[in-house]
Amino acid sequence: MSTHIVETEEITTLGNFNSPTNLSPLNYEKKKSYTLNIEGANTHLDFRFSHLGPFKDVTMLKIIVGDVDEPPLFSMPSYVMEVYENAKIGTVVGTVAAHDPDSTNSLVRYFIDHNTEEDRYFIIDANTGTIKTAKIFDREETPWYNITVAASEIDNFGLLSHVPVDIRILDVNDNPPELAREYDVVVCENAKPGQVIQTISATDKDNSANGPRFHYSLDEGLSLNPNFTLRDNEDNTASILTRRRRFSRTTQDVYYLPILISDSGIPSLSSSSTLTIRVCACERDGRVRTCHAEAFLSSAGLSTGALIAILLCVVILLAIVVLFITLRRSKKEPLIISEEDVRENVVTYDDEGGGEEDTEAFDITALRNPSAAEELKYRRDVRPDVNHAPRHQLSSSLNSIDVHEFIKQRLAEADLDPSVPPYDSIQTYAYEGHRSEAGSISSLDSVTTHSDQDYNYLGDWGPEFKKLAELYGEIESERTT
Repeated sequence: MSTHIVETEEITTLGNFNSPTNLSPLNYEKKKSYTLNIEGANTHLDFRFSHLGPFKDVTMLKIIVGDVDEPPLFSMPSYVMEVYENAKIGTVVGTVAAHDPDSTNSLVRYFIDHNTEEDRYFIIDANTGTIKTAKIFDREETPWYNITVAASEIDNFGLLSHVPVDIRILDVNDNPPELAREYDVVVCENAKPGQVIQTISATDKDNSANGPRFHYSLDEGLSLNPNFTLRDNEDNTASILTRRRRFSRTTQDVYYLPILISDSGIPSLSSSSTLTIRVCACERDGRVRTCHAEAFLSSAGLSTGALIAILLCVVILLAIVVLFITLRRSKKEPLIISEEDVRENVVTYDDEGGGEEDTEAFDITALRNPSAAEELKYRRDVRPDVNHAPRHQLSSSLNSIDVHEFIKQRLAEADLDPSVPPYDSIQTYAYEGHRSEAGSISSLDSVTTHSDQDYNYLGDWGPEFKKLAELYGEIESERTT
């Protein structure tokens, strides 16, 4: 008697129908057939028929295991691999292995199951199962990557098997140590030499193999610091100590202390950090009372808003003062200061005029001979703020001065006088001159004086002087009558 059973089913030995016992699954590649001896017996005997016995029978059962195409089988249930950070793209991480458990022993093809973004950081050789890097890694950003590798037979891609692969990124000493935090270091004005004012510590992004222990020192590139020193406590901390007695905020309120920190990695990395140390006024017990930046606000007792309002008021007041001064300077003073200035009496006529009959509208004495001139009046367009330079008075021998020399003298006085404005102005010269053989040529006094001049010859000068001859001829005829 033979029975055909698929290899994935289980065999149950029926020693007792009420209590079955489960055994291992069948494997065609390990054992292709099984032979069983089966005995059947009657457990309820009737002693009246015992002499007819025995009431049992034995038979042999042969079981043949059928072959089934199974997916590839990995050599390990899971893999753990390692690769250093900053490794070049294409660096080998590790290799996975799988084989076909069937008798055909088909070739296996590998690939990465790209279900997550992490799977795209690696590539795998489809034929060998070798895993390589596809990107550059930073352990401080991501220390572990978890991917899944799948394997299938080349002849049957539908049968897949999967295995997890965990990849650890190994640390490289690529980060220098840094101060653990920003320190606000304060030194009291009444500090003593050797006094600890601050204890500092450092951190390193690398792991413990490339980080602590840290080594602290002052920057050797600078000269010896006369104010502060540093002590390495050999426990990854360092202390800042004073080197002299007493500090003054008025002399220097801030000090800068460069510190060099090194790690224990191979090769060792170091970084330089600068501590800012403020000088403050402290109580006797060391409590900070005030520092330079706070002293101004605390003594004034004003908030920031109040200070801004005060500054705005000051700016507005200054603007008003500047505007007032500008308006004051732009205000023009009258050009004529003296009420007796002859130019104040100039009258504008819109007709031809009638000769010299109107002598009251203009003071003609300014144009008369020096002997008839009154006391000189000088024009001032703008009232000067400085003392007037003394002018040279006309001497008694004015009649003997040449006209050219007189005008030259008056021009020099006008140029050197600081009281006159810087622009051109009218200068009054009450000097006619006496060197003409014909005497005075001025007709200003012709109204009151008589002349014996005969103007009849003007008629002989041509038609251009006809009108002038008629005028003077009429005047002469009137005088003769």
